Amino acid sequence: MFKRYSFDITSVVQAVNVIELHFQSPVLYAAQQSRAHSSYPVPPDCPPSVQKGECHVNFIRKEQSSFSWDWGPSFPTQGIWKDVRLEAYNICHLNDFTFSPIYDNHAQEWNLEIESFFDVVSSKPVSGQVIVEIPKLQTQQTYSIELQPGERIVELFVKINKNITVETWWPHGHGSQTGYNMTIHFNLDKGLKFKKSAKVYFRTVELIEEPIQGSPGLSFYFKINGFPIFLKGSNWIPADSFQDRVTSDVLWLLLQSVVDANMNTLRVWGGGIYEQDEFYELCDELGIMVWQDFMFACALYPTDESFMDSVSAEVAYQVGRLKSHPSIITWSGNNENEAALMMNWYNIDVSHLDIYIKDYVRLYVENIRKIVLAVDKTRPFITSSPTNGLKSIREGWLSPNPYDTNFGDVHFYDYVSDCWDWKTFPKARFISEYGYQSWPSFSTLEKVSTEEDWSYKSRFSLHRQHHENGNNEMLLQAELHFKLPQSTDPLRAFKDTIYLTQVMQAQCVKTETEFYRRSRSEIVNRQGHTMGALYWQLNDIWQAPSWASLEYGGKWKMLHYFARHFFAPLLPVGFENQGVFFVYGVSDFHLDCTVILTVRVHSWSSLKPLCSHVTKHFVIKAGEAVRLYQEPVSQLLRCGNCTRQSCVVSFYLSTDSKLLSSTNYHFLSSLKEAVGLHKARITAIISQQEDAFVFDLETSAVAPFVWLDVGSIPGRFSDNGFLMTEKKRTILFYPWKLTSKSELEQSLHVTSLTDIY
Repeated sequence: MFKRYSFDITSVVQAVNVIELHFQSPVLYAAQQSRAHSSYPVPPDCPPSVQKGECHVNFIRKEQSSFSWDWGPSFPTQGIWKDVRLEAYNICHLNDFTFSPIYDNHAQEWNLEIESFFDVVSSKPVSGQVIVEIPKLQTQQTYSIELQPGERIVELFVKINKNITVETWWPHGHGSQTGYNMTIHFNLDKGLKFKKSAKVYFRTVELIEEPIQGSPGLSFYFKINGFPIFLKGSNWIPADSFQDRVTSDVLWLLLQSVVDANMNTLRVWGGGIYEQDEFYELCDELGIMVWQDFMFACALYPTDESFMDSVSAEVAYQVGRLKSHPSIITWSGNNENEAALMMNWYNIDVSHLDIYIKDYVRLYVENIRKIVLAVDKTRPFITSSPTNGLKSIREGWLSPNPYDTNFGDVHFYDYVSDCWDWKTFPKARFISEYGYQSWPSFSTLEKVSTEEDWSYKSRFSLHRQHHENGNNEMLLQAELHFKLPQSTDPLRAFKDTIYLTQVMQAQCVKTETEFYRRSRSEIVNRQGHTMGALYWQLNDIWQAPSWASLEYGGKWKMLHYFARHFFAPLLPVGFENQGVFFVYGVSDFHLDCTVILTVRVHSWSSLKPLCSHVTKHFVIKAGEAVRLYQEPVSQLLRCGNCTRQSCVVSFYLSTDSKLLSSTNYHFLSSLKEAVGLHKARITAIISQQEDAFVFDLETSAVAPFVWLDVGSIPGRFSDNGFLMTEKKRTILFYPWKLTSKSELEQSLHVTSLTDIY
């Protein structure tokens, strides 16, 4: 599944030909390979029973999650999943071509290394000229080449015209994604011509691991074009169990939703697939940085000769195919396998540990890493995720505790502790996985279910939940701060529960992400300097409960709307510590900015703010998080005779005349204890405005978590899941397909928190 095959059929081809393909069940093949590996077991044998999957997936080079995962079904497909073609030539053929832009620090100029792979079948050498043209950079260079018979690589070194300013590629939110059209003409003997066109992007990437003042360990962050960038985003899984369904439209919708939510990074997770070319082309165009895992996940793997040979071919092919993309900023050897081995997930006898450590180093270091460094010198390689980076390397590539918060990246999950308490979360250097589950909306589930399925405890609900105790965990977390739905109507109760799981997920991930973002500039108790937050997970592979913020089909969950805010380039973050309320200002900008902070106190029972506090002007330095405000909660509550239960705080950043951030809020108590909340009657008047629709909302009372749902009409709102503290609010709807005002009016359903009680 992960490499391209090429066969020379010259000796067998006839006037009439038949190609016959014989397929073996991948499940049976994997089991056979496991049995054949009789010297010692390579765990895990099978997935947990809750995943309803197939066994021994680590013995087949195929999408690991296709044998099931904790968010997806078991569909181990078989067949040829990419194009098949016949190529005929009698002199030579250009099989492949790839390139790497490289910045020469000493000469302060850009160069381009181009590799072209030829198969020369003529018995005599083939000579000619190569012309490389990049018109916008006023670069044109001509080379003479001579190709000897056999498989040949032509390496060209192109110096970019030093007198022309080269615009670099920047991640989304940090600059433009400028690319340059390049054409290469091969004019060879006997009138043989080849022409290749490609887009060239120029950017540098560095992974910085260095000592930090006041903290043990090392930093772990990325610099793009010399500028430190906080990686904001999520983790990408395969978009469908059947990849031929992943069309250009599907990819565009999902990746556009990434940048629409102010993200700049996706981690292509190591249990899926190396994505199709178009995925990386779109990431290049949209400015989405890609942390690219190799396809090894949550397992140990065999290292016999045939397996290693297959992996070598896979890695060389994939790195060669993908290395020209500026969006890919790092290669990572695997997902969680350092942790699996060193935290002994598979209960390996300590006396046998040496065998598995040797296998790990043989596979990821002596094989994969060696090939990556030989084929691509333009970006870093990380052995695993999570890993302790340089510390893991010093400790023989495996750290006793790969979750050390003072090094590398961390994966963190905790469904039991209170997610509103930021002290639960690790003050780590980089968090590449974290998250909470929720259910997708009813309109998404309805397409694959019938009436008997529409209950939280139905066979359908249990069948689609592939994470142990997942359905209960969602309710237990929700119950910490909300009353559970109380309707006696089973369908209503199901819909309300879906809504509440989305509220819980959105609020949990918001609290956690805001903690990571405000930790970027400070060291507290010798910990901090957090420079990345990639929540688990972006997308869904089917209609089921999962950690995703985009449902199968692309509909935004409440979490994705929240992500638009908590990943905004300028963000005010509020939190409490020991009875004191703080607000930090977080900036991703490349320039300092001057802001005013406005803090308001609202009563749950009134649409008019009780009081408002406006600060002096503050300067938030480029790429920093700074404290803007602190006040004891007891002082805040003096406004309007508030109690923690009767009031809520909101805050935003502005200049004298212009709003700079969206309004954020801080709950002073659990909402199940809120006093004065009335059932809000929310009306909407819909009108059309060019390609969008305007929803003019009016509420009779303060309404938390206002959720606008237009069922199966594809599109997204400008905001959703919001706290409505003012009488009127205007929201836009951007349709993804043609729709009408009347369709929207018929489909619209508005829910806020008090509606589920």
